[in-house]
Amino acid sequence: MSTRISTKIDLEIVTPEELLFSGTVDKVTVPGQNGALGILPGHAPMLSELGIGTLSFQIDDRESLFYCSYGFVEVLGSRVSVLAEVAARPDQIDTKQAEMDRKNAYAQLKSTRPGTDYKAASELLHQAQARLETVSH
Repeated sequence: MSTRISTKIDLEIVTPEELLFSGTVDKVTVPGQNGALGILPGHAPMLSELGIGTLSFQIDDRESLFYCSYGFVEVLGSRVSVLAEVAARPDQIDTKQAEMDRKNAYAQLKSTRPGTDYKAASELLHQAQARLETVSH
């Protein structure tokens, strides 16, 4: 009996509120905690935490993008499940809010006031920049 490696990947992108995407794709790239994870057909089984950034997938020659942050990605056989705390298509991203968040985060990071939460400000900045990069990609 021969084992055939699939040439496609079944991808699902899910948040607590909704199923954002379900379909067959050629490849997937997700933001991991320590950098981007590229997933092609035949990828080894894997479970990893999602980071903050742009998730992309390709169908034929067309690339689609989603902003996502936090959650998990699971690869089993030819199936990839992305369970994201937050995910959005570029047309769902409020760029004005992302710009405002980025400016507020920069201001907080420059602050010398006692009690400033630099870790929260850094995270806000990272999220805002990732949303803006997803839209401008």
